[in-house]
Amino acid sequence: MDVKIEPSWKEVLRDEFASSYFASLAAFVREAYRSGVCYPPGRFIFEAFNRTPFWKVKVIIIGQDPYHGPNQAHGLCFSVLPPTPTPPSLMNIYKELETEYGREIDKSTGDLTRWAEDGVLLLNATLTVSAGLPASHSGHGWERFTDAVVAALDARREHLVFLLWGAPARRKGAAIDRSRHLVLECAHPSPLSAYRGFFGCGHFKAANRYLAAHGIDPVKWLP
Repeated sequence: MDVKIEPSWKEVLRDEFASSYFASLAAFVREAYRSGVCYPPGRFIFEAFNRTPFWKVKVIIIGQDPYHGPNQAHGLCFSVLPPTPTPPSLMNIYKELETEYGREIDKSTGDLTRWAEDGVLLLNATLTVSAGLPASHSGHGWERFTDAVVAALDARREHLVFLLWGAPARRKGAAIDRSRHLVLECAHPSPLSAYRGFFGCGHFKAANRYLAAHGIDPVKWLP
């Protein structure tokens, strides 16, 4: 399969793309997009990788499914493009940033492309979904593929920061070598769980302190 993905990732993940499971996954995804409405649009399926090359990654945020409504998903977890209103989980992420940095920020846009271009890999565990059907593309191979992404970063990079919000993200990051990377865990920022540990987590400043301590430019979290 001729996958359109940023060259450094295509090289790092070449064994995945050549595997039989990925061929089956690709066939499933092609049929799903052919027979119904799916998200994100095809050109955005690998957007997280195209915006954040392998050797530029500094921080990894792991989401679950892409948004399954129209004009929402564009390949970066938690992110939406204008003029789509900022989703509730991202609103809570912005609120935590305001608390950590002590100033109000513009929450009218949900576009996190600037984070991705600054080295934040915004990775969903599953990269596609059928319209209106959350988790509809789970169990077809995406989870294995994104496990390989996390494993490659863990093994081939040093001093990365993994932000694992919620139980699914924590399970996906369970094997990360914590002697070589910083792993920060807390509740998911959704309205259902943000008050159980996401608010007050301090992850954004903690990530930047760790990066700076290892000679890596901190992430510009604020616009």
